[in-house]
Amino acid sequence: MRTWTGSTSGPWRSCASTPGSDPSAGTLRGVKISTSAGLARAELDAAEDPPFLLVLTHGAGGGTDSADLLAARQAGLDLGAAVARVLQPYRVRGARAPGSAVRQDEAWLEIIGKLRRRFPGVPLVQGGRSNGARVACRTARAAGARGVLALAFPLHPPGRPDRSRAAELAEAGTEGLVVNGARDPFGIPEVGGGIRVVVLPGAAHALAGQGGAIRRVVGAWLSELRAGTPA
Repeated sequence: MRTWTGSTSGPWRSCASTPGSDPSAGTLRGVKISTSAGLARAELDAAEDPPFLLVLTHGAGGGTDSADLLAARQAGLDLGAAVARVLQPYRVRGARAPGSAVRQDEAWLEIIGKLRRRFPGVPLVQGGRSNGARVACRTARAAGARGVLALAFPLHPPGRPDRSRAAELAEAGTEGLVVNGARDPFGIPEVGGGIRVVVLPGAAHALAGQGGAIRRVVGAWLSELRAGTPA
């Protein structure tokens, strides 16, 4: 696993929040981001001199306040990160399906580019749940992400293991963490190529009731990633 580099100096540190704290005072609600696919909107927790930027997005018909995304957000805040939860353009305009993957990825890279300009030189980790995890994996190389977080990665459509999306995980080309439920009908990816897989017993695709576990698992992975510890 690579050690993160960037313009920030000194070791990583926890400075934005502590477990159980409420960081909402530092949150910029409804930041608008223009893209070629229309407006996106981000909920941005902007830390001062953050050691990394964590950008998260939703599933196909979902939003940025799902319990698993909020748990991942808190894991980032525990380490002093700037954290953005992005509502993609198709959801801002009211659509439930993302449409063209090519257009979705192009818009995502525009979003990432504009967020990174707010935090120049700061290492990037990007991720999301379900469809958002697919976007994060497909664009990780182009975005220059140091790591990818995939919550409830949909390995294949339910009942269709022949239509595997494992290639999208491999496409990330960087360290990755997959967190899936043991009862997810979309399947569970296999470990390999720098991808770590954590399976939560009893959980399904929604990862309902798993906020505490997700926060611990994601926090531990981010801590290892920053230190360059082998997966």
